Amino acid sequence: MDKGLIFDIRRYSVHDGPGIRTTVFFKGCPLNCLWCHNPESIGFDPQNIRRVRNLNGRSCMVDEVVGKTATVDDVMREILKDRLFFEESGGGVTFSGGEPLAQPAFLNALLEQCAGAGLHTALDTSGYAPPEVFLQSCSRADVLLFDIKSANREKHIRHAGVDNVPLIDNLLALTGDGPCIYIRVPVIPGFNNTPGDMLAIAEIAGRIRARVEGVDLLPFHRLGRQKYEALSMVLPPAYGPDITDGEMDELMHVFSAAGFRVKKGG
Repeated sequence: MDKGLIFDIRRYSVHDGPGIRTTVFFKGCPLNCLWCHNPESIGFDPQNIRRVRNLNGRSCMVDEVVGKTATVDDVMREILKDRLFFEESGGGVTFSGGEPLAQPAFLNALLEQCAGAGLHTALDTSGYAPPEVFLQSCSRADVLLFDIKSANREKHIRHAGVDNVPLIDNLLALTGDGPCIYIRVPVIPGFNNTPGDMLAIAEIAGRIRARVEGVDLLPFHRLGRQKYEALSMVLPPAYGPDITDGEMDELMHVFSAAGFRVKKGG
């Protein structure tokens, strides 16, 4: 497929893989994480949103559409504008979302075009896809940024909307022939912010046969809550209280004690 639905292309990203990267955000996600700070990424169709814009020195409410159809050539044209930054920083292109694997033909075409252009690629995913789709796309990427929300099946269903067993099975199906992996864990107060939660995730990571480069713990934040009202969506729970630096250090220690390189993400 030479067309897909995206909602943003963000340049100069330093949190979505090695080096300076251009991140392409696919629109549509089969998960429905209650803490999501990009609710515009969830729906599989363009959505109307009300934003505050500065027009002629005044702040005004403006109606805009989030999500647009783009061809592979459209996206590649934007990506290639940043080739110099990739070469100088060891960066490349990251495909994120939403869930890129929900548009596999479009994703694979972009991965192939990037490979042909000599560009480093990263795939940011929850792993939600049929096994053959997951493995096919992963085989085309250089780096996999794999999100693990929780090792607990019931909690994952209740807070993220889907069963986590197929997601973890996909991850454990990867071998050393596939991409190297960074595990990413959003740390959500009252959901997965205990050492026990992190230990269960570390145990999953320890069973991965592919090379795990490191673990990124991503602290929960409330940025983006105003988007729910702007999109006419129900406001999610206000997870809290905030996690302290000391608590974050304790969670990071779980992974370092298990032999992983771990850092606090952006």
